Amino acid sequence: MPSFIRENARWLAAGFLLTFASAFGQTWFIALFAGAIKQEHGLSDGGWGTLYTAATLSAAALMFWRGALADTMPLSRLAPLTACAFALAALGMAGAQSLWLLGASVFLLRFCGQGMFSHIAMTAMGRWFEARRGRAVSLANLGHPAGEIAVPLVVVAAAASLGWRPTWIGVAGVLVLVVAPLLWALLREERSPRGRLDAAPRRGLDGRDWARADALRHWFLPALLPVLLTPGFIATVAFFHQSHIAAVKGWTLAEMAPGYPAFATTTVISALAAGWAADRFGPQRLLPVFLLPMGIGIALVFPAERVVAWWGALGVIGITQGAASALWGVLLPHVYGTRHLGAIRALATTIMVVSTAIGPGLTGVLIDLGIGFPTQSLFMGAWCVVLSIACVAIARRLTAELRRGWEIDGLGEPGR
Repeated sequence: MPSFIRENARWLAAGFLLTFASAFGQTWFIALFAGAIKQEHGLSDGGWGTLYTAATLSAAALMFWRGALADTMPLSRLAPLTACAFALAALGMAGAQSLWLLGASVFLLRFCGQGMFSHIAMTAMGRWFEARRGRAVSLANLGHPAGEIAVPLVVVAAAASLGWRPTWIGVAGVLVLVVAPLLWALLREERSPRGRLDAAPRRGLDGRDWARADALRHWFLPALLPVLLTPGFIATVAFFHQSHIAAVKGWTLAEMAPGYPAFATTTVISALAAGWAADRFGPQRLLPVFLLPMGIGIALVFPAERVVAWWGALGVIGITQGAASALWGVLLPHVYGTRHLGAIRALATTIMVVSTAIGPGLTGVLIDLGIGFPTQSLFMGAWCVVLSIACVAIARRLTAELRRGWEIDGLGEPGR
């Protein structure tokens, strides 16, 4: 691993920076300002959740339409331009005086941060690496937990001393003056997978170059749909409704704060382990097990009486979140190849963004109707168990199809 990092530091650093800077558009970051936003705009939990859902669904629609730019535009141009649009969204948050501008700013934050920044990072890792794709994806994804550890401390301190609107201006400055130039510098040089200096795209299942329309017609992607939706849905609502959970349980947000590093730590460990396991055994073999920790973790919210149980719940949820971040980055190019990877990943990213859009609105309305989040968490845990059982059949069928393809091509099974 150390030699792999040294030899590929430039490209791994680009992926890490993209996932780290995506923090400014992630739900947990925006939720740090939720109390001030709701108070200033007179929004209830359901109202704020509905606005957030509408903005995120709009971001998902744009992601589906424009995500294929990662296949046609040089990443050295696409990433800095996205960073500039990201900064514009942060300025919109700083100056929003109306619900319309607030919604538009959240929309652009979600599109650039959770959408394009993460999408560009994982598309690049999937295209640039082959034999050690799992390791590359897991290392690039370390930017997510690094942001979860470092950013909240700085932002909370800045908001307390400067105010929440000036803090957003600072975010815009970081994106324009630091992130955009660094991305341009790091992405100027593309990488070819070792042993394939002609940079020919790797083909997918049955030796085909799968386009997005082909993937949609293939049985696997529709079967994977609920599995793609679940991790983002659950992780998003757990962070989004922290203030509600605190009120129900009698905790304070300050007491709940150690849950962030617990979540980030297990995410890091799990991402690295999942990346290694995907390279060694095949990514499809992780499908039946990776949702189980999230199901256990979210269900723990219901009986929790002491705040330490919240820390543990987030830590267990982080196991699935880390594994998912590595799994999706490896599984899609493994099955569908890399020629149209940007378009196919844009579809998968859209689905995941939709899940984070649905979550706050749906659970917020249920809270307004008197069904508290702890009660909802039991049903989410059961859902994860059901999906894990279904994934046994999905993994078996996909493994059989992949093995037939390797036999036709005269290749051995990767990792075997």
